[in-house]
Amino acid sequence: MIERAHIPVLVKEVLDHLISENFKLFIDATIGGGGHAVSILEQHSSIRLIGLDVDEANLGIAKIRLSPFLERIRLIRGNFRNIKKILEDEGTDAFDAILFDLGLSMHQLDSKRGFSFYDDSYLDMRMDRQLKTTAYDVVNHYSLEELERIILEYGEDYRARAIAKAIVYERKKRHITTAIELGNLVSRVKGRRGRLHPATKVFQAIRIEVNRELENIEMGLNDAIEMCRPGGRIGVISFHSLEDRIVKRIFREDKRLKTITKKPIRPSQIEVRQNPASRSAKLRVAEKI
Repeated sequence: MIERAHIPVLVKEVLDHLISENFKLFIDATIGGGGHAVSILEQHSSIRLIGLDVDEANLGIAKIRLSPFLERIRLIRGNFRNIKKILEDEGTDAFDAILFDLGLSMHQLDSKRGFSFYDDSYLDMRMDRQLKTTAYDVVNHYSLEELERIILEYGEDYRARAIAKAIVYERKKRHITTAIELGNLVSRVKGRRGRLHPATKVFQAIRIEVNRELENIEMGLNDAIEMCRPGGRIGVISFHSLEDRIVKRIFREDKRLKTITKKPIRPSQIEVRQNPASRSAKLRVAEKI
């Protein structure tokens, strides 16, 4: 399979709202393929960058893409939920700006780890390969009640009960081992209608559960607010409502912050036409008072 190039979303908007000429240290909490980072480093020659990612493959791609700037960057394998400890271990106690891009990269979707419903490989879905629980474990070993809860809570899928029952019934005959098996099973329960694949919300729910994504956002954002210098900025690009609600609440309730984007910034129609994967992206930015 030919791996698709990952196109970063809202690059101009990140540059316009998150980065200042006066900033010296930028943290990319989810470096991915380095798309946002390369644009920032190109336009701001005085900025140093520390990039984090839990996915070792992403770090390898970012290192190649950012090779012209190696003297200004430091790439670290780690989860942004531990950002305070990671940065303190690097001798850093404060920074000027940070970006959390919460989307999956094309590299991950094409990585044969079960992120895509068309993937005939093992149901993994771990962004960090050191995690113990996989999507296979969730699908084949969670109780009916647990499956219903995560599909309803994390996937916001109104057919959660029926989908959970179908999974439990199917796995009694044989274990569900691949992403395409799970995708086809959900499609049979829900039927095919509209633009989205019927299994989109179910895959989202299981991925969130495996990677503890919502917990990671809470922990990472709270530590980032603490470590951001006064006058510095915090940006988050989210791709579904659960993430965006957490970011909106934290930005609104934390008295150390002033919200820069009263409403989330969405991609332009031109960007969505050029990169359909950007259509659900929302950027929120806040400033440390």
